Amino acid sequence: MKNLYAIFLSLFLSIPSFAESCILPERNPFMGDYRQQIAFGIGQGFDTGWLLPPPVKPVPFYIGTFTYSQPTTFFRVPARRSINISETLGLGSKNGWDWQDYTIPMIYVTEDIALFRYHRIYAGLGAGAGLQAKENKRLGAKLLFQFKATFGYNFNRRWAAEVFIQHFSNANTAEENNSYAFYGLGVTYNY
Repeated sequence: MKNLYAIFLSLFLSIPSFAESCILPERNPFMGDYRQQIAFGIGQGFDTGWLLPPPVKPVPFYIGTFTYSQPTTFFRVPARRSINISETLGLGSKNGWDWQDYTIPMIYVTEDIALFRYHRIYAGLGAGAGLQAKENKRLGAKLLFQFKATFGYNFNRRWAAEVFIQHFSNANTAEENNSYAFYGLGVTYNY
């Protein structure tokens, strides 16, 4: 049994070096050789708890985000660290929710790690934490936790487009935790 644990531990510790040498280039897939990035994104809200399986109930709930990022690594895997300012916008009622009650600004910090890069295409996963401006019936706390999957395409060294799926919840730190879920599009600029 000890040998099994030793094998598992050595495999786990070798994942970053494997990813670094076989899957990911030396350059950061999100930002290349640049040291700063700004991004703008918009998303459509869905009335669902999680993002997978894909939600099928779009609601009149939207998100707009401005992001500032810098490159970093996460256990030697290329990553980006970001500060995000978002505004949700609810319009009307659907599925028993008055979405206009959830027009709320948010600020949160995130870390996205690169999963792979193939020519101009890349993918990443991210997580973060932050605050929304007020509590509400859907998320009964100001504290937010965010999870995100990103798929991107580099047009050139400076510009890229990203498709994302994003989930916000309070991680059950309050009685109400119905979450926010968004599918969206964004554009990034490296400088």
